[in-house]
Amino acid sequence: MHKKIIAIASALSLGVCCLTGCSSQQEKKELDKITIAEVTHSVFYAPQYAAITQGFFEEEGIEVDLIDAQGADKTMAALISGEADIGLMGPEASIYVYKQGSKDYAINFAQLTKRDGSFIVSREKNDDFSYEDMAGKEILGGRAGGVPLMTLEYLLKNKGLTIGENKSAGEVNVRSDVQFGVMAGAFAAGEGDYTTAFEPTATQLEKQGAGYIVASVGQDAGEIPFTCYSATKSYMDENSDLVQRFTNALYKGQQWVQKASDEEIAKAMQPFFEDTSLEDLKIVAQKYKEIDAWASDPILKEESLNRLMDVMIEGGELDEKIPYDSVVTTTYAQKAIDSIK
Repeated sequence: MHKKIIAIASALSLGVCCLTGCSSQQEKKELDKITIAEVTHSVFYAPQYAAITQGFFEEEGIEVDLIDAQGADKTMAALISGEADIGLMGPEASIYVYKQGSKDYAINFAQLTKRDGSFIVSREKNDDFSYEDMAGKEILGGRAGGVPLMTLEYLLKNKGLTIGENKSAGEVNVRSDVQFGVMAGAFAAGEGDYTTAFEPTATQLEKQGAGYIVASVGQDAGEIPFTCYSATKSYMDENSDLVQRFTNALYKGQQWVQKASDEEIAKAMQPFFEDTSLEDLKIVAQKYKEIDAWASDPILKEESLNRLMDVMIEGGELDEKIPYDSVVTTTYAQKAIDSIK
C-alpha cells in the first residue's frame, strides 16, 4: 500500500518551576500515538488538519500519523489488519463489512463531512446552468460502487434525468471507466462534456481554462455522512478512553473551522498541502463553507445514514437497510459535545 505518513508533535514539554523560583525543569509527557488511514489525502478534510495544526490533538495527549490509503477498500483493509487504528472513509465501507458477517467489523463513531464534496465541471461556460442541460451528454462520474458516483446518479435521477448510453434519446452517459485520480486529466484532454471534481482540482481546471464549475453535487443532493471515522469493535473496547480523547480533539477542530476565516483555515491546512497555494486553499475553504460541507459536531445522525443507504440502494450496491446502531455509536461524540463548551 502506498503510504504518505505525516507525523506531528512527539511530546509535550511541561515546565516545572522550582520552589526557589530561580530555575525550571522540563519534563516530557509521552503522547499516545494514533494511526489514521485516510481514504484519500484531501483538503476536503480541513477540520481534521486544523485539529492537528491548532494543537487540539496534542491537548488531548495524542500524536497523529496519517496514511493515505487511496481508496475505501484499502482503508478498511488497513483498519481490519491493524495497520491503522482509525479509518477515515465513507460509512458505506462499514456497511459492506457488516453485511459480510464479519465479527470484528468497523463502527462509525464520528462524522467529519456531511455532504459530497465534488463539483460538476462543464467544458463550456454556463452561467445559467440547469441539470436539463446534461441530457444527451457525457460525464466522468468516478469509481463504480463509490459513494461519489452513487450520489451523482442519485442527484441526476432526482433532477428528472435518465442515465444510460443512448445520448440521442437524451440519456446522460455517466462514465465509471476513468479512475478517480486521472479524471481531471482525462477531462482536460477532451474526454466527456462534464466531469466531477473535488477541490482544489475543480478550481485548478477553471484556472487552466479547461472547464467551469457549474454546480455542487453536495449542495444539490442534500446531506449524507460522506466521510466518518470508524474503528473496529475490538479496538474501541480496548482503547475507549483514547477514542474519546480523539473525538474531543476532532470536535474542537470542527468548532474552530466554523468560526475561523477562510484565510485562517487555509493557513491551518497549508502544512499538509505545500504544493497548493494559500490563495487556492482560501478558495477551497470558501467553497466548502458556502455549501456547508463540514459537520459542526461529530454526531452521525440516523436520518443522514438512512439517506446514504437510500443512495446505495438506488445505486444497486445495497439490497436493504441495516439497523443504524449496528454500525454507528454516538457515545463518544455526545460526550465530546457535553464536556467541551
